[in-house]
Amino acid sequence: MSTTATVVAIVYLVSACLFIFGLKQMSRIRTSRRGNVVAAIAMALAVAGTLLELGLVDFRWILAGVVAGAVIGAFAALRVPMTAMPEMVALLNGAGGGASALVGLAFFYTHVIEARRSGTVAEIVGSASALTLFLSVWVGALTASGSLVAFAKLSGRMSGAPILLPGRHLLNVALVLGTVAVGVAFGWAVPGMGSGTSLLWILFVASLVLGVTLVIPIGGADMPVVVSLLNSYSGVAASMTGFVIGNNLLIIAGAMVGAAGLILTQIMCKAMNRSLANVVLGGFGGGDSSPDSGAGEYQNVRSADAEEAAMVLEAARSVVVVPGYGLAVAQAQHAVRELADLLNQRGARVAYAIHPVAGRMPGHMNVLLAEADVPYEQLWEMDRINPELKSTDVVLVLGANDVVNPAAQSSPNSPIYGMPIIEAHQAKNVFVIKRSLGAGYAGIKNELFEQPNTSMIFGDAKKVLQDLIAEMKQL
Repeated sequence: MSTTATVVAIVYLVSACLFIFGLKQMSRIRTSRRGNVVAAIAMALAVAGTLLELGLVDFRWILAGVVAGAVIGAFAALRVPMTAMPEMVALLNGAGGGASALVGLAFFYTHVIEARRSGTVAEIVGSASALTLFLSVWVGALTASGSLVAFAKLSGRMSGAPILLPGRHLLNVALVLGTVAVGVAFGWAVPGMGSGTSLLWILFVASLVLGVTLVIPIGGADMPVVVSLLNSYSGVAASMTGFVIGNNLLIIAGAMVGAAGLILTQIMCKAMNRSLANVVLGGFGGGDSSPDSGAGEYQNVRSADAEEAAMVLEAARSVVVVPGYGLAVAQAQHAVRELADLLNQRGARVAYAIHPVAGRMPGHMNVLLAEADVPYEQLWEMDRINPELKSTDVVLVLGANDVVNPAAQSSPNSPIYGMPIIEAHQAKNVFVIKRSLGAGYAGIKNELFEQPNTSMIFGDAKKVLQDLIAEMKQL
């Protein structure tokens, strides 16, 4: 082994270890920022090792790509608000999938078309490379188009409600079988006759269509699962691309991303008490509802104002905040932190109850509250907080809906029955801060609103919290 090859192997080994270490640290809130930095260093080493392995290349285009990517990435990191982070993640997933597909296409043109060798694609590059090339383009392209649809749904550019095409299941089955058939035919195609190129482009286009048809029937309530699943797809596509170009580190990194995304997807499904097949095929979870859409008729709903809520909070010794997407929309994370600080100063214990699928992506509430420097020890997961709620004086529900709906436990006919929820209804007092009585993504009535210990405070979450802070300071 030459000196260069030895150095590259060591760099790849160090980079792989750092990826594993960074991923481990990102699994905990307290160390997630450090883990992100470690993973970024690992990626920088991976790029450096790859360039060293390639040897003499034209660095002008590479440098141009690095500069363009750095500028776009820095701009997005600084300008994209936390409410738009789910859309950002969807775009990043799509970029990863699209890059894998494009690398696969480039490999075909450089190693098959330009090589001008006789034989089939499988004979020219080998059966294993032909198979992984097919998988790279297939999974990468459907990840790219599916992620763009997820981005459009999350950003409001497309309806968040399920778009149910007639015969969509048959269409998807036909597309899957068709792309597999094209992939098999591609491996036995003769490039010199033009069939290999045509089949590869047919595969690419059909995969793009498949990505769209797989995601558009999925509603907004299932977007956390979709985002994590697409993340897994992008990792699988990257790993397949690593096999195509013979890059061991890309294989390892892609496999880790694919496995981590799949594990996270399973966690999300468990948190919703639904199977992955039910999410992908069910079309459950519409977009934001109108004030009365799907909510049914409410009886005995009590409302309160900021002054009444402040008087109850003044006497509270324990307060639990349940954040939801409404908190993100209102950009109220700093206001809730200020209110929590006031309560802490008055001797109350404050905790935040984090439901795994609250918001629009896994960990959305954690990221949002971290932006406001909420102490990590105050973020409690659902399994930990639920036993404490019976003895909690006040629960503040901020923009959450389905994740606190008692129907999940009491109504067998409810579409969310069996879904683990944050049991806010067990507390002594519950204040729900919400713009209206509108239904959540499940499109059903929230039984919490009619509980005798619940009071509704209607309005924008940030404005209501600011009013609460002003009232508390006067007490």
